[in-house]
Amino acid sequence: MIRLLTLIFTWWNGATIGTLFHTWRKGEFVGVDQFGNRYFQTKGGVKDPALGIVRRWVIYNGEAEASRIPPGWYGWMHHKLAVPPSEENYKAREWELPHLQNRTGTADAWRPQGSILSAGQRPKVTGDYTPWSPEA
Repeated sequence: MIRLLTLIFTWWNGATIGTLFHTWRKGEFVGVDQFGNRYFQTKGGVKDPALGIVRRWVIYNGEAEASRIPPGWYGWMHHKLAVPPSEENYKAREWELPHLQNRTGTADAWRPQGSILSAGQRPKVTGDYTPWSPEA
């Protein structure tokens, strides 16, 4: 019952029942990424009359967060690549890091030295800063 209510009322947690129905009627499965996100396009590669291009979309595995789309799929979703990553044999170069989603706003967010949220101390300034005082 909870799963049904989630499908009906939450858009941020996977897909709504409307999106799943649209995908079933008009979508064609293209591939899946390493995070379990599933990618679709209009059946038969038919161009959307309103857009003039083939419509492409993703159904997230879990929370709908755009930074969870890896670079290869991002390029395909935005029509920068014609061939989806599932159909090409792409190998990352040795200097490429694995994709990480945006961690801003989470406990894993990057906090520079001196931030009030980090454990370190603010570095000493070199005399280019004089704090304001009400007596001055």
